[in-house]
Amino acid sequence: MSSRAQERSSGVQLGSALLPLLLLSGCSCMDVLVANNINALNGTTVKITCTFTSCYKMDATKFVMNWTYQESFNDTEEMFMAYYRKKGMVALRSDRFGERVMFAGNLDKNDLSITLSDVQLEDEGIYNCYVRNPPDRIQGHGIIQLHVVTELPPPRDSTIAVAIGASVGGALALLILSMVVVKCLRRHRKQELISEEKMEEEGKLEAEGVAEEGTKQP
Repeated sequence: MSSRAQERSSGVQLGSALLPLLLLSGCSCMDVLVANNINALNGTTVKITCTFTSCYKMDATKFVMNWTYQESFNDTEEMFMAYYRKKGMVALRSDRFGERVMFAGNLDKNDLSITLSDVQLEDEGIYNCYVRNPPDRIQGHGIIQLHVVTELPPPRDSTIAVAIGASVGGALALLILSMVVVKCLRRHRKQELISEEKMEEEGKLEAEGVAEEGTKQP
């Protein structure tokens, strides 16, 4: 066998050996997108978002997903929602959340978001979004830190702003009034000047008429 034929045969054997490995390796592009930190007002409803990307379209018969909660300084995780092949996303029985957790996403759009209603101070902690979408071999994991606040920041004191606005408005009104008064005075003065000039013209005409009549008499 020639050297060229041997090289070709070796290449075919190498390709045949690598093909099963490539097929078994799967795609590794799973990515979970979440908001790392969320602030929620006590007593309100908050949406905790979680979406994912994968090399493969979601297969309902193989897809695996669950939500867990853990306290900020505790490694123990409590599962409160999971995906089931026949039921879809299901909220699990939880003494902590009761019926306050609902699925708010869209599986067709790879959206696994949830809503938590009537947020309590005890709900503060870490929320984990775990996703696996075979044949993608990588398990996605999103971590969200939920902070619960008791009140919104106080509104800014508007007293000073109102006082400044009133002062500026009064000054503008006074300025406009002054301009109107000055304009009226100027117009009135102009009319007086016109009247005086007209009277002077009429006086001159009358004097000239009298003088002409005097010259005509014998």
